Amino acid sequence: MIVLVVDDDADTRETLRDFLEDEGYTVLVAANGNDALQCIEQTRPDVMLLDLMMPMTSGNSVYEQLQKRPGLASIPILAVTAEPSRAPLGMPALEKPIKLDRLLALVELCCEGSQR
Repeated sequence: MIVLVVDDDADTRETLRDFLEDEGYTVLVAANGNDALQCIEQTRPDVMLLDLMMPMTSGNSVYEQLQKRPGLASIPILAVTAEPSRAPLGMPALEKPIKLDRLLALVELCCEGSQR
């Protein structure tokens, strides 16, 4: 299963990547929304961890763009944010600092639902 981690904070990206790889996931990383959109065009992830507050292209903007693209709107997205109330309606949110046990449970749940 492929997880795309999108966060402008390098330490957060590295921590999430290392943790999820240790749990057996293939992890791709993107430092901003533009990189995330390019990554998704090349490799469709099974789930995306998306920081909502990033420079250039925000996580909310990435979400809105994906909703307009056939085949990409179904990618499960977990918001990763210091302000969970900013997550789009219905999007599960992980509050920073992230509790890794909660992260793993949500990623596993999303991957179960996106089995190809």
